[in-house]
Amino acid sequence: MMDSDIAGDTLASAIAERLRDAKADLAARWLARITERVALAPNRVFPTDQLLDHVPLLVVGIADFIEDPRLTVAADSEVIQHAMDLGSLRHQQGFTEYEILKEFEIFGAIVFAFLRGAADLVEGSGTEWTVCAQRLFQAVATIQQATTLRYFELMAARIKDSEDRLRAFDRALTHEMRNRIGATLGAAELLETIDVGEEDHRRLAAVITRNARSMRVVLDNLLELAHFEADTRQQRRVPLAAAIAEATRQLRETATADGVEIRVASDLPHVEVSAAAVELALVNFLSNAIKYRDPAKSQQFAEIVSRIEGEELVVEVRDNGIGVSEESRAGLFQRFFRARTGGAPEVEGTGLGLNIVREIIHNAGGRTWAEFPAQGGSVFAFALPARRAIDGS
Repeated sequence: MMDSDIAGDTLASAIAERLRDAKADLAARWLARITERVALAPNRVFPTDQLLDHVPLLVVGIADFIEDPRLTVAADSEVIQHAMDLGSLRHQQGFTEYEILKEFEIFGAIVFAFLRGAADLVEGSGTEWTVCAQRLFQAVATIQQATTLRYFELMAARIKDSEDRLRAFDRALTHEMRNRIGATLGAAELLETIDVGEEDHRRLAAVITRNARSMRVVLDNLLELAHFEADTRQQRRVPLAAAIAEATRQLRETATADGVEIRVASDLPHVEVSAAAVELALVNFLSNAIKYRDPAKSQQFAEIVSRIEGEELVVEVRDNGIGVSEESRAGLFQRFFRARTGGAPEVEGTGLGLNIVREIIHNAGGRTWAEFPAQGGSVFAFALPARRAIDGS
């Protein structure tokens, strides 16, 4: 069979022209193939509409190279810049290395199958077909390398930033623990070496108890952090509703005992999230809402709401508690910072919870913040790259 429109052209020119004409269709096929794999692969790929701005341009670059190998896919070429943009997008979306390699495997297979179909329309194309296939492989490999190199550059920068923050965290933690141990030992030694009155005895015992409890909270936070890192390696992802249900389950009893109603909005987005990151963040936000409730209010609540904004999943915990004073707001999410607000119930804590939440959400490609509505109360929130749920909805 021969296509009269391309019979007079060389195979390379014919294939290149057909690739350019079919660039949007090939991008759509690639998107569909990846979506088909979502329910099957343990590491899932979740493309966004932004990819449609990149993939057709990559196809055009491949077509140009197949037609004329003198038009090399150079490091400073437009097609490589688009490939690097794709790497940046993948990093922003929270993709894994496996997902990037898998999507290029799918992309290469689609373009290769298209090349074979175009070659079948030209008679006597055996030798030239092999040359075109080699050029295709080289172009796809070059584009994949540019995408992955950009992705790894950004990952390396994130890892370095995380390591720097971890070293600073370790120094601050060591200093804090040393101070608390010193205060505990000092109070204990006084109790052992001198006779003190009943009031002083109670005061020194309270110092020991308070510092011991604070150190226990620090250790609990560190255990949560270790649990999160283990889950990250295992890539355990669950529907958002399941993560919220687990976080509320953990605090339901405490909230009921303190008269705080935990509410969950009914219109939650159908997305998947990192179980460890979201559960830890919500447990911390809800715990603070319970601790800093407003006893003067007849109805006390903490409400979880969520929505999709662009490519981000936004989750908020809103409460009608006592809020945070203006002078204390700048220190939120800093390690060992505890807001001092008049009228607050007496609470225990180390100021590590929000800082750990910020670190974990940041490492997952997200961000954290707090808002304080004019009508009172607090809103603590985080945003993560939005990833569709596996049920195809």
